[in-house]
Amino acid sequence: MSIIRMDTGARMSSIVIHQGTVYLCGQVAKDKLTDIRTQTQTMLEEVDTLLSQAGSSREHLLSCTIYLKNMADYDAMNEVWDAWVPKGHAPARACVEAAIAEPEYLVEISVVAALRA
Repeated sequence: MSIIRMDTGARMSSIVIHQGTVYLCGQVAKDKLTDIRTQTQTMLEEVDTLLSQAGSSREHLLSCTIYLKNMADYDAMNEVWDAWVPKGHAPARACVEAAIAEPEYLVEISVVAALRA
């Protein structure tokens, strides 16, 4: 049972792969000073990049947990999310309101996916 860790630092790895499952560390927007739609879009672009690097894709999502600073942003975030998730490939998902480590961030996501077969 090998564990592959990618982009590993003292605190965390960006990607961990174990038994055909890809785990991504929490992802946030590229620019924390933008609106919820832009933050969601750039956050999901980073998810795409990491999934590709790991040998997976958004068609292989298993589970996602989305953390919103304010649930008032739920509908706007979902507009971007719904356009990003491939039809027929929606993962199990939870969305909760949470305090995010840096207060300017409006959204963060935790992703679990399967490797491409």
